[in-house]
Amino acid sequence: MRLPAYDGRKSLYTAGPLPFSWREFKIKVVDDEDGVNGPKREREYRVVIKFVARANLHHLGQFLAGKRADAPQEALQILDIVLRELSSKRFCPIGRSFFSPDIRTPQRLGEGLESWCGFYQSIRPTQMGLSLNIDMASAAFIEPLPVVEYVGQLLGKDILSRQLSDADRIKIKKALRGVKVEVTHRGSVRRKYRVSGLTSQPTRELVFPVDENSTMKSVVEYFQEMYGFTIKYTHLPCLQVGNQKKANYLPMEACKIVEGQRYTKRLNEKQITALLKVTCQRPRDRESDILRTIQHNAYDQDPYAKEFGIKISEKLASVEARILPAPWLKYHESGKEKNCLPQVGQWNMMNKKMINGMTVSRWACINFSRSVQDTVALSFCTELAQMCQVSGMEFNPEPVIPIYNAKPEHVEKALKHVYHVSSNKTKGKELELLLAILPDNNGSLYGDLKRICETDLGLISQCCLTKHVFKITKQYLANVSLKINVKMGGRNTVLVDAVSCRIPLVSDIPTIIFGADVTHPENGEDSSPSIAAVVASQDWPEVTKYAGLVCAQAHRQELIQDLYKMWHDPVRGLVSGGMIRDLLISFRKATGQKPLRIIFYRDGVSEGQFYQVLLYELDAIRKACASLEPNYQPPVTFIVVQKRHHTRLFANNHRDRNSTDKSGNILPGTVVDSKICHPTEFDFYLCSHAGIQGTSRPAHYHVLWDENNFTADGIQSLTNNLCYTYARCTRSVSVVPPAYYAHLAAFRARFYMEPDMQENGSSGGGGGGECGVVKPLPALKENVKRVMFYC
Repeated sequence: MRLPAYDGRKSLYTAGPLPFSWREFKIKVVDDEDGVNGPKREREYRVVIKFVARANLHHLGQFLAGKRADAPQEALQILDIVLRELSSKRFCPIGRSFFSPDIRTPQRLGEGLESWCGFYQSIRPTQMGLSLNIDMASAAFIEPLPVVEYVGQLLGKDILSRQLSDADRIKIKKALRGVKVEVTHRGSVRRKYRVSGLTSQPTRELVFPVDENSTMKSVVEYFQEMYGFTIKYTHLPCLQVGNQKKANYLPMEACKIVEGQRYTKRLNEKQITALLKVTCQRPRDRESDILRTIQHNAYDQDPYAKEFGIKISEKLASVEARILPAPWLKYHESGKEKNCLPQVGQWNMMNKKMINGMTVSRWACINFSRSVQDTVALSFCTELAQMCQVSGMEFNPEPVIPIYNAKPEHVEKALKHVYHVSSNKTKGKELELLLAILPDNNGSLYGDLKRICETDLGLISQCCLTKHVFKITKQYLANVSLKINVKMGGRNTVLVDAVSCRIPLVSDIPTIIFGADVTHPENGEDSSPSIAAVVASQDWPEVTKYAGLVCAQAHRQELIQDLYKMWHDPVRGLVSGGMIRDLLISFRKATGQKPLRIIFYRDGVSEGQFYQVLLYELDAIRKACASLEPNYQPPVTFIVVQKRHHTRLFANNHRDRNSTDKSGNILPGTVVDSKICHPTEFDFYLCSHAGIQGTSRPAHYHVLWDENNFTADGIQSLTNNLCYTYARCTRSVSVVPPAYYAHLAAFRARFYMEPDMQENGSSGGGGGGECGVVKPLPALKENVKRVMFYC
């Protein structure tokens, strides 16, 4: 008389004891999809159910009351499984989300894919007790089309009347491998198979042995005789199903793709744009969809929730928030506006000059875009140079050499040519900046250019797309000039409070702020390395300029391996190094002081790994400090930043113009640190940016370690203020800049891997290595390391 919840693997949960502690059942399962006319296949399974443990809910109660610090993971997991049971039967479960074509009509994404809507659901412990976290979700699914139609969409051409090329065949094979199809040539029998490959010959040429004497029969004859099915498109290959030893052939036209298969590979630009259109919802629409989902799921009538005594409120939790003020920003004294107070998370460069504008006297331009004529390229460069001057830089209007035109496939030759010709012309003085005009769709050109410039030639580069060269806007030029200035080692703006030494726990003693992130290869890449990046502020008291370092490490390794390392050198003996140590040394070189306080923002860590990361990385920070001089142990504050979560904050009243920005989102500076936060730990949600479109996602900051004794208000204000110092635009950003810069640097370093390593499932030479040996990235040139090259 129990209603059990099942985790889909090997655990079954009941709300009370069963009348036995061990029992075996025999279950007969009839295969409905089998048998042409004869008897259906029947299999017998043995199922054993045995009592293994009783979950402790008392521990959960204590944890929620704040009396215990460790979360009772098992109890939380069980309650999560109970509340997922009904949805798992109704919808298509993927990760923590559920999808269905019935929630909203699927939208075509192109190339045989469609978007399904769904919802995310998980139980979270909060200060209010247990909370149910619900959010809307979208994902790409393979359209359940007849295979012939799917292939036509995938290739974007008519395949019924023409031969397939080898490239077509490879594309089809890649797309269909592992996909489930059902046969359509056997009436009501819809047997399902997983596609393992594609035949290299067309169907009309395929034969196979039908008996021991190796009597051969063609696939076309077999389908005609066995099923009375005439294969029309004999020029198309067959799908191979089953294993390599005994692969069966299925004609494409006799198969249809099974519904409900998520597409896990990388989407192309068009598909991403189409998917974003579906997922991008204004806050009030998203809120009403969430409420509709809750009503539709009818938790009050869920038999599993009833069985386990779980009641769920249908109202959204109401929380108090504070809105932190924007900081004043300082610009150069020679501009009309010396100080500026951002309004609703944004401002502009009108009447302002960069606080430290750099000088560019030697620059050149390479044009890789066929459609851009020399005169157009030159007038673009002239306008950009003027904008840099207006913004406060000194910029020579004339390039060292005339604009050089090159083909994208000759990128290395072109860069080296321009580099050497320029050097000769300037009598050995280095080229300071390279402008590059790229085609809008440039494949690997951007990455190749950055790799060669930053790891081989030691050149600072700024790329511009053709579409911007043809349609020049002041806003675009202003943003590019901001990027150029910081790449040259300048500063665009600083916090007024930083210059006047009024930031608590930063201005009083030399303080270094780190940002760190690890980016992992995409799904489906099973051997390429993960890349770790660490940046650190190089100016004090301003804390605006960040130097960055990157390194490759084992595939999907979350802990940053190279924060501190020691090795044996044949000449020098035991040597210390690592990214933290190098950045502490460069801080001292740049400021003349050693940091007496460390603030470390760490991005990209999931909750399950918080303490593992803290223990390992805090230890590395300590060792790096101690290796510089004995007893050097500056106090550390370690904060994890999360953007990938499903908590959304909505204004209590969507019509109240004072509590929302133009996009209907909560105002920048909104901070929530009660009710929906962790029962015992120091965490807060901060929405530091103004929404542009869709619903803003607040960043979730978790202070895991704090030897500097920040008050909640102190760390929240510091974090919010730093969000106004992001160098690449005149807007407050959604995640603290050091973490953002680390993310950019890690992303940039993907391009530094050798070209064969960047491809999917990289070959033995490169990646995160079967043997655990990771090929190091090529080193950044010294002059590149010192500046914000990743901007």
